[in-house]
Amino acid sequence: MRYRTLIAYDGAAYYGFQRQCAGQPTIQSELERALAQITREAVAVTGSGRTDSGVHALGQVVSFTARWQHDVAALQRALNANLPQDIVVLQVEEASPTFHPRYDARRRTYAYHIYNAEVRSPLRRLYSWYVSRPLNVDQMQAAAQCLVGTHDFATFGQPPQGENTVREVFQAGWRQCGDLLVFEITANAFLYRMVRSLVGSLKAVGEGAWTVDEFAAALRACDRQRSAAVAPACGLYLVSVTYDL
Repeated sequence: MRYRTLIAYDGAAYYGFQRQCAGQPTIQSELERALAQITREAVAVTGSGRTDSGVHALGQVVSFTARWQHDVAALQRALNANLPQDIVVLQVEEASPTFHPRYDARRRTYAYHIYNAEVRSPLRRLYSWYVSRPLNVDQMQAAAQCLVGTHDFATFGQPPQGENTVREVFQAGWRQCGDLLVFEITANAFLYRMVRSLVGSLKAVGEGAWTVDEFAAALRACDRQRSAAVAPACGLYLVSVTYDL
């Protein structure tokens, strides 16, 4: 049976989602270990996205094919009983034999957290980018609106395969909750390190190093060298993945 699962994880202790040949801990390797334990056979899992080392997820979609004698609720319970505390299976359902979590995805949403305060927070250090210099959220929001639509995002990332760097962004914007600034962006797909590169450049706008026009010009340049420094992985979250009904 083919299964589709929704998982969340704290990525701080992992070398990303994808299994590593050197044996470092990854989300994929932990899921496959848990599945092998409950099914007594090797099971390969496929994720909707290969999040980097230190990146978190609230709504990663993972699929696999396995022999399971019980219902999906029992499969969810068994997986959670065998997974570490920083990974959880939120939902399990049967899927079409041809379902692919990456290639069938229509939209993906990511969020990025910046902790913008005079004094750092030790409790947020693994889950946000600490920026002590005051940031102008209105200017960052104005720059983020340049991203909506279909653009060539070559300045802000590299394609995971092939050469196509054109992506469609459906929404992008900032919201502020006290000292926490949250950037949320939804697109049909993303380039490698695209969100972190965008956040690094939007932060440059917020601190006054770039103007909104300079950000827009960097986007139009389609030149990777025009991006500001990439934001650290700890503030990035895969929020959700959307599929056709």
